[in-house]
Amino acid sequence: MVRRPVIGITSYVEPASFTVWQDTTAALLPYAYVEQVVRAGGQPVVLPPAGEPASVVRGLDGLILAGGGDIDPARYCAAPHERIGYVREFRDEAEFSLLAAALDAGLPYLGICRGLQVLNVALGGTLHQHLPDVVGHTGHCPAPGRFGDLPVSVVPGSRLAKALGEEPVAVPHYHHQAVDRLAPGLTVTATSADGTIEAVELDAAFVLAVQWHAEMAEGHALFDALVSAC
Repeated sequence: MVRRPVIGITSYVEPASFTVWQDTTAALLPYAYVEQVVRAGGQPVVLPPAGEPASVVRGLDGLILAGGGDIDPARYCAAPHERIGYVREFRDEAEFSLLAAALDAGLPYLGICRGLQVLNVALGGTLHQHLPDVVGHTGHCPAPGRFGDLPVSVVPGSRLAKALGEEPVAVPHYHHQAVDRLAPGLTVTATSADGTIEAVELDAAFVLAVQWHAEMAEGHALFDALVSAC
């Protein structure tokens, strides 16, 4: 029997209510991430931002940095915007160290939403802290818990194009931040019509990150590409 590649997925730590538990602190993750990894042939392992997450890299075949709250702007030498939210410094610390270890090990990587932003900041880039100030609309994050439906244009010949094709594709957006200054070494591989950077890649290894929520049904091809790379 062929062993499923082990794919680590980072998680939130937030107050939550479920079954008999009310307002308890929980490590949690939208289950769509888990389902996509399993469907693609991988074995998901949820990684809470606790202890020394970087130490688990040697036991992984691939890594997904999931969506979540905003990165502390101090990490890219900026003062916080008034609309910044859900900053969790312990999660920043855990995920930046985990990503550094994964890149050093050459681990295949898929960043989703926050996962793109962590990659860009970790490599020396910066972020637009509140995208509507830049693009003049809220289409990337229309309302709490509601996805935007904006098309993105994919760069031909990119790793992303091999997974999704080269035609514009509508994808589910839920982000109020995005790349400002692109980090050295990253290549832009998708943009939206307003100029927002929607996907980036590193050339040297399978390192791909998208700003939209690829864990939704439309994003299954990216999980296939990650597991295949593993």
